[in-house]
Amino acid sequence: MLQPSLLMGGQAATATGGASFDRHNPLDGQVATRAPAATPDDARAAVDAAAQAFPAWAALGPGERRALLMRASQALAAKGEAIAAAMAAETGASGLWAGFNVHLAADMLLEAAALTTQISGQIIPSNIPGSVAMAVRQPAGVVLGIAPWNAPVILAVRAIATPLACGNTVVLKGSELCPATHGLVIEALQDAGLPAGVVNFVTNAPADAAAVVEAMIAHPAVRRVNFTGSTRVGRIIGQTAARHLKPAILELGGKAPFIVLDDADIPAAVAGCTFGAFANSGQICMSTERIIVDEQVADDFVARLTARAQALPLGDPRQGPVVLGSVVDMHTVHRANALIDDALAKGARLLCGGKASSTLMPATLLDHVTADMDIFREETFAPVKAIVRVHGVEQAIAVANDNEFGLSSAVYGRDTARAWQVAARLETGICHINGPTVHDEAQMPFGGVKASGYGRFGGQAGIDAFTDTRWITMQTRERHYPF
Repeated sequence: MLQPSLLMGGQAATATGGASFDRHNPLDGQVATRAPAATPDDARAAVDAAAQAFPAWAALGPGERRALLMRASQALAAKGEAIAAAMAAETGASGLWAGFNVHLAADMLLEAAALTTQISGQIIPSNIPGSVAMAVRQPAGVVLGIAPWNAPVILAVRAIATPLACGNTVVLKGSELCPATHGLVIEALQDAGLPAGVVNFVTNAPADAAAVVEAMIAHPAVRRVNFTGSTRVGRIIGQTAARHLKPAILELGGKAPFIVLDDADIPAAVAGCTFGAFANSGQICMSTERIIVDEQVADDFVARLTARAQALPLGDPRQGPVVLGSVVDMHTVHRANALIDDALAKGARLLCGGKASSTLMPATLLDHVTADMDIFREETFAPVKAIVRVHGVEQAIAVANDNEFGLSSAVYGRDTARAWQVAARLETGICHINGPTVHDEAQMPFGGVKASGYGRFGGQAGIDAFTDTRWITMQTRERHYPF
């Protein structure tokens, strides 16, 4: 059984009164983790520790921050085996997905290290003689990061790395579904030698989440909030942050369309769709959810995709290598089964997979999905995917945009100019031409539109998000006034 600790001011801590909660393995129900159940007072103490550490960290030179973040990248990579074991125990994730998480997260820390000398300002011409006017970017203060379970290492590091590079201190609220995995990320940062209080860690029982988050957002020292998770919870976080006038970055749900045009390279499209739809059993915000195929190539594409999906290895990731491990809980299974039932009752055709009785869900494809089926609009967050056949480019775009979400998307076509024109009309924050919907790089502006949230992580966008712009002037000669 894994037993992470809270981290406050560089010291491991228990929750008030020693309170804890258990996270159970989704496959066998055994206790995977026993984690501290922090109270609102514990959460406020973590923010206090971050606030105390902020002045010294903000004043630290960029080279020193860079060196620490580079060491953190190495320390995280060294925990790869422990992280894979924790992810399998807590969320049923495959070793393949765990390895990808660690690799990309380590790269994110290196990219953040490179950003420390890229936090630049601007000289702005002034109408006042002798006035030097500057726009200067400075650290905002304490950043609250709230990370989910589905890509736990990537998304925890994303909540931390760029804020640190910009000179902020951080409190990470770990997910109730993977507290030990998130705890290992924090351990790696401590192993790298970050000063006490620069990164702090809070875990809480599910029933206490609202009170703990409210306490931290309301704390005067918290100046930024970033949240990755469901749109339902994101609305609450956004409303709470707005009430306290705290800027927030919200990266929320998705229903990513994958468009296959009539001139697409079919084998390439099948490969990209298989990866985008079934990586981590479809439990990724960018996961391909709607496969929109021109009827001229649909039969060939669907046949090839079905064969690929049926061949994907499914099993308990603790027993050996698999592509499809466990989904996170039986609630996911029940929701996906209901979507399958609804689609079949309304005329969809089951190509492979089907309803599951355990959290080991097979790759499932439903063909001839229409707009009156629940799966057309609702996020499955499971390896259950809808295929929609369309007549031409205009209908493909209309179907792709007929959804409340707008995070990632993909367009496949050999005529790249036409594919670009399609991409330009999609209502998503991200689009990949001849590439899968699941694609992230540390330096890219990552985020969505509509119900997928607002704000951007990554690169210059991350610097903009986690710094304050100040207008500072310096008068270099005598100034004349009208009175």
